Amino acid sequence: MDCNQAQQYLSQKPEAQLCYPFDPDVMVFKVKNKMFALISPNGGKNPNQLPQMNLKCDPDQAQELRDVFEAVKPGYHMNKRHWNTIILDGTIPSSEIERMIDHSYTLVVKGLRKAELNELLLHYPEEVLFAQ
Repeated sequence: MDCNQAQQYLSQKPEAQLCYPFDPDVMVFKVKNKMFALISPNGGKNPNQLPQMNLKCDPDQAQELRDVFEAVKPGYHMNKRHWNTIILDGTIPSSEIERMIDHSYTLVVKGLRKAELNELLLHYPEEVLFAQ
């Protein structure tokens, strides 16, 4: 999965909003004003680096993914226990990256205030909001 494909998949999540609060080169995806993904197309400030994406993750699963995939690192500029940085270098299957995105989105949705979650549940089925 490349950066454009990741951006497209993230954009299709229910109520996903794209913004640039940190830097014009860092895309932040939010649901109900809560961040669930960041993409740095140029790998941050160094234009020679590969694109990377930060995703929220269950701490146990975060470590497992780091152990399995060399392109999964502790979250860059994030809480390293709860966030992973995925280097989009083509070594991780697209289906696995989609699963990681779904997991990040689900964690954030489950953490929303009850009123915000209920509003989403009025418009989207649970299997869409909590796909993992």
